[in-house]
Amino acid sequence: MGDHSAHGPRVTGLGGIFYVVKDPEASRAWYREVLGIDGAYGPQLAWAGEPRANPYSLISHFGDDGYIKPGIGGFMINLRVDDLAGFIAALRDKGVDILGEADEGYGKFAWLLDPDGVKIELWEQVEDALP
Repeated sequence: MGDHSAHGPRVTGLGGIFYVVKDPEASRAWYREVLGIDGAYGPQLAWAGEPRANPYSLISHFGDDGYIKPGIGGFMINLRVDDLAGFIAALRDKGVDILGEADEGYGKFAWLLDPDGVKIELWEQVEDALP
């Protein structure tokens, strides 16, 4: 067994989101061009402060549901951002419709749809506030 914390093995973060789309290459291009996230296997997010050398989360688009079956259901993707107002302005400059915005005290939020109709929630966390 590896060296784990006193609490034993634990989940350390989001490994990825996997879902079926009509055109995986077009979806990957949208995430690259509109949201600015890309990687060798699709949109890839690097995370600081993890125990591994190069931690990341992946948004993976599939052309069929063979890998995902028997899973079903709707979902929304939540992405952290460091400057929500600036990010929204950049999205609007690219012609992206923002569905709404909210400040909940513990964080600021905005919502948009990707080209496949998946709702994306952008979240700017407020460091010292908890829900």
